[in-house]
Amino acid sequence: MSRLAYPPSYRLKRRPQFCSCYDRGRRFFSKSFTLFVLEREDAGLSWRLGLTVSRKIGKSVRRNRVKRLVREYFRLHQHDFRLRADIVVVPKRGVCVDSMDLAQVSSELGPLMTKIVSRVGAA
Repeated sequence: MSRLAYPPSYRLKRRPQFCSCYDRGRRFFSKSFTLFVLEREDAGLSWRLGLTVSRKIGKSVRRNRVKRLVREYFRLHQHDFRLRADIVVVPKRGVCVDSMDLAQVSSELGPLMTKIVSRVGAA
C-alpha cells in the first residue's frame, strides 16, 4: 500500500520556479486548464506542482475550490506518472467553478498528463 500524502517536495514554492516554467516550459491545453511543463535536469525525486489561480476566476472561495480539486487530482495520481518536471496549472478565464468536480478535473487532466509524459519523457 502506498502513501497518498502530498509532501512539500512535490510543490513549487518560489517565484523564480514559476517564472522559469512560464518562460522556458512547454504549454499544454485542455478545455479548462493550461499547463506549463518544464523538464528538470537536476536529480529531483519526481514532478513538482504549482498552481496559479487569478482573481479573474472569482472570489477566494472559487479560487480555493479550483486549487483543492487540482491538488486532489495530483495527490491521487502521483504514482501513475513518472516525470522529472515542474508543472504549473493555470485555469482558463471562462471556467465554471460552481459545477466543477473531481470527475471533471480527472477527465481533463488524465489524458493531458499521459500526453505530457509521452512527450516530455519519463524519469
